[in-house]
Amino acid sequence: MKLQDTLSKSEKNIDVSKNLKIYLCGVTVYDESHIGHARTIIVFDVLRKYLESKGSKIEFIQNFTDVDDKIINRANAENTTADKISSKYIENYFKDFDGLNVKRATNYPKATEHIDEIIKFIEKLIKKDIAYTTKNGVYFSVSKFPEYGKLSKKKIDELQSGARIEIDEQKKDPLDFAVWKLSDNEPVWDSPWGKGRPGWHIECSAMSIKYLGENFDIHGGGRDLIFPHHENEIAQSESCTGVQFAKIWMHVGMVTINGEKMSKSIGNVKSINHVLDNWGANVIRLFCLSGHYSKPIDYSEELLKENLTKWRQAEICHYELIHTNKENNLENESIVEKIRIEFDNALEDDLNTHLALSSFFQLIKETNRLAADEKLGRNDVENIKTELKRMQNILGLSIPEITENEKQEIDRLIIDREQYRKEKQFENADKIRDRLNEMNVELIDHKGKTIWIRKEKIKADD
Repeated sequence: MKLQDTLSKSEKNIDVSKNLKIYLCGVTVYDESHIGHARTIIVFDVLRKYLESKGSKIEFIQNFTDVDDKIINRANAENTTADKISSKYIENYFKDFDGLNVKRATNYPKATEHIDEIIKFIEKLIKKDIAYTTKNGVYFSVSKFPEYGKLSKKKIDELQSGARIEIDEQKKDPLDFAVWKLSDNEPVWDSPWGKGRPGWHIECSAMSIKYLGENFDIHGGGRDLIFPHHENEIAQSESCTGVQFAKIWMHVGMVTINGEKMSKSIGNVKSINHVLDNWGANVIRLFCLSGHYSKPIDYSEELLKENLTKWRQAEICHYELIHTNKENNLENESIVEKIRIEFDNALEDDLNTHLALSSFFQLIKETNRLAADEKLGRNDVENIKTELKRMQNILGLSIPEITENEKQEIDRLIIDREQYRKEKQFENADKIRDRLNEMNVELIDHKGKTIWIRKEKIKADD
């Protein structure tokens, strides 16, 4: 599999047959997760599921930043504690992403549970004379890492000329960043330099190295993390260990709202809870995967409606396959194989989910055409079912299961409706159709039969 490495700006091959280690920067848990978080995490969910489908065993680590000024400010505003705020939004996070059919990470380390590792990491930096203490904390000395800027392609001299002196004027260089902040305000921890808490960047270095080692396969996050967060991670990690930190860096493009950056001040932030409630997991995943992961994508009602229309075709395909009972085999296996190869080739080529979705919907279109022309046989059904299930598992898409009791009730209502129509009791027949509509069941007429599909209830579709 080829991935476009953000650091090297060149393609790097991943051996999908080997066990792989991936670290994804997670959310700062001071508020609800939003559609921007969803896109990043869904992209990496597809990457992981595709690699696993090829036989790779994935160790997937995704952190929670649970100590941060934003968390503390939220706790103060609500007259509660930082740990209660972080616990609340971690719980909400799992509810949201379970709802989005995201496979849980191997581990979700929290900064507050790794203070010892962070302190030991900082001690190594100080011992190597790469970090220094001031009366306000401990700072990493950027000038001691000559490769600083290699991820973001920023030059130190250009950064220095445009830098502003921050509050702590004891810093040796405006670019130096805090790895430990001294403070008396809770939450704080004891350290060799006094009570305080870790800086933002140091936590990911300490936790990723603890769980994945000094050199692991893939590190990723949103594109907004390239500078300074990931740039600083590289600097402090490679200064500490003396080896390359991550082999490949992947960054996911931002989500805008009608062309504007999401901002609480504008009031256009779309929480996952909101979009899930209105559109459901499948439509949201289709939206998040509809463009190349490295490019920005614009959230709009029109685009969501387009994805909903596509998903309705997938539902029709699912039930066409269920209802097909022809015994003939019409040799459509070659179509399935061609599309399977196209789907895999798309994901092999820098995780091109846009092209992969095109292949997925091409198979759906071909299946629905064959069904409408009554050219779909039982052997075709099994081949198509197997491939569609594989694709859906990788893409994280899921058609809700229907129970046997529900199926029997729907079949009975359809038989009764047909009987009423034969007897020209059209009012009773229409009542049954209304009842079926209430159950989100839609009837599709073919030449020699009528089949039914059960549509997922989408609030925005009402």
